[in-house]
Amino acid sequence: MSRSPQDKPAKAMPNRHTYASAGVDIDNADAFVKAIAPMAKSTRRPGADAALGGFGALFDLKAAGYDDPILVTTTDGVGTKLKLAIETGIHDTIGIDLVAMSVNDLIVQGAEPLLFLDYFATGRLDRQVAESVVSGIAAGCRDAGCALIGGETAEMPGLYHEGDYDLAGFAVGAVDRDKILPRADIVPGDVIIGLASSGVHSNGYSLVRKLVSVAQHSLNEPAPFDSLARSFGEALLTPTRIYVKSILPLAKAGRIKALAHITGGGLTENVPRVLPEGTAALFDLSLWLRPPVFHWLQRAGNIETAEMLRTFNCGIGMIAVASQRDAPRLMTDFIASGEQAVVVGEIVAHQGEPITRYQGEW
Repeated sequence: MSRSPQDKPAKAMPNRHTYASAGVDIDNADAFVKAIAPMAKSTRRPGADAALGGFGALFDLKAAGYDDPILVTTTDGVGTKLKLAIETGIHDTIGIDLVAMSVNDLIVQGAEPLLFLDYFATGRLDRQVAESVVSGIAAGCRDAGCALIGGETAEMPGLYHEGDYDLAGFAVGAVDRDKILPRADIVPGDVIIGLASSGVHSNGYSLVRKLVSVAQHSLNEPAPFDSLARSFGEALLTPTRIYVKSILPLAKAGRIKALAHITGGGLTENVPRVLPEGTAALFDLSLWLRPPVFHWLQRAGNIETAEMLRTFNCGIGMIAVASQRDAPRLMTDFIASGEQAVVVGEIVAHQGEPITRYQGEW
């Protein structure tokens, strides 16, 4: 005899699923945003109140003091230096690197950094790690004088290995139209001033990490090149220097013709980007001392000097071009602001596209 529909056995109800059961904890993410709100607030500046939680952030250029502003935007990451932070568990400085890589590019255009946003992506949000990272971002923003006005935290289970995370930064700056760099009056005879780096900064770390591995060193071992007796991991995580506060007043005063942030590509690739056709940058390698980390890297990898100069900053994190008349006072002002500044070369005549040339030896 056939059964009526109501006689059929009930199907087992499937397990109830939530976003949290899939690996994304919204409550944890909300708590994280509340925890970092004071960090963002500490970066408040004229034009921005650094409040978090809205769908967008507002910035008042008039309140920032601009008459005829041009907006300048940059975005960057920290490359595989991030792997060192993850492997060592030192997360509170990598955010400084993130800010530095973008704001140092803004100042090269003569622009004042106004606001910063970050993107933090991970498989599972570890609040302690994330808060440590954001504390570094806030510290970098305070150093650069820009407001941390927002960002994005993405929790994506299955996309990242346990403990891994990724970072990206976005900065917006402004410069009055008549203060944009580089200027058009760069000529042979102009002086090149180098501002010292704090170390390797945030470029070339795929090679750095390979050399540490090839030399069979642990990141916990004392680094032979470090005067503070720090480990390889600690020394190589020295954050990128932020040059904004020492450069911005001088750029606004019209005393700098050009700036170049020495990142991937080194002096060889970055300096010609700000020079006009018919000129070259001539550097004298005997005029500055490389920090010991670069001597160690060159020896450990048997790296040719030309390769060093197009991979690492080799001790010069930023260069400024100035007239012979303005250079001595500019040097004095850089040093007074806390920079280690040295004349490293000059602009020379050159037929064709700009290039970098070298003379002397380390």
